[in-house]
Amino acid sequence: MTPESILPLELRGVCLSIGNAALIRDVSFTLQTGPKTVILGPNGAGKSLLLRLCHGLLTPSAGTVHWHGAGKTGAARHQAMVFQRPVMLRRSVEANIAYALALHDTAKPARGGLIAEALAMTGLAAIADRPARVLSAGEQQKLALARAWVLRPQALFLDEPTASLDPAATHAVEEIIKTIHTGGCKIVMTTHDLGQAKRLADEVLFFHQGRLIEQTHADSFFEKPDTAHAQAFLRGELLWQDDEPGLR
Repeated sequence: MTPESILPLELRGVCLSIGNAALIRDVSFTLQTGPKTVILGPNGAGKSLLLRLCHGLLTPSAGTVHWHGAGKTGAARHQAMVFQRPVMLRRSVEANIAYALALHDTAKPARGGLIAEALAMTGLAAIADRPARVLSAGEQQKLALARAWVLRPQALFLDEPTASLDPAATHAVEEIIKTIHTGGCKIVMTTHDLGQAKRLADEVLFFHQGRLIEQTHADSFFEKPDTAHAQAFLRGELLWQDDEPGLR
């Protein structure tokens, strides 16, 4: 039986502070089923923190993070996150994927077929018996995606998934992301690579100094962003101060 959709995801008035530092400031938006969402912004804009808030790894200091289609427990079961430097267990590629299924309480008779599908989809079948910790960075990121995808999440958060990869590995990971999205999974990812954002994004959330500055269709953002902050970012200018003169 197909589970009820956990989407849309709605953030309302979300803030995150540590001590006296306001890191995420009064953020509100809704993520719908469908478009690949790419979160952009300069270093320190709060992109990774935002993903952790959405995924539930962090609790907001104020505001709400609400999955409309399910309660908190149900939503947690139907979403996943892949980090820039994923943790590899001290076991084989195949066993890493099997461990994810075991944690998810997937029925044992179903696990073999699901593992085989994940290995094939990510191009890892030929190295299924290899220890995960000796894989290249690109292979480890493929494995991280396989571990996430094998659970069939409805939403997948990706934090700079190709930041340390060469062009060939980046291309392979991008193709896997497209395949996951084509299968009906909501993709929400951060990237520092504008070229990658142009290749993958259907919609863009642009952040600066912990604030959501723009949420718009990707074509509109890259062709004619609405705000001076976004225009400066796309020109390659450094945005290092809050509320710079001329960028309000």
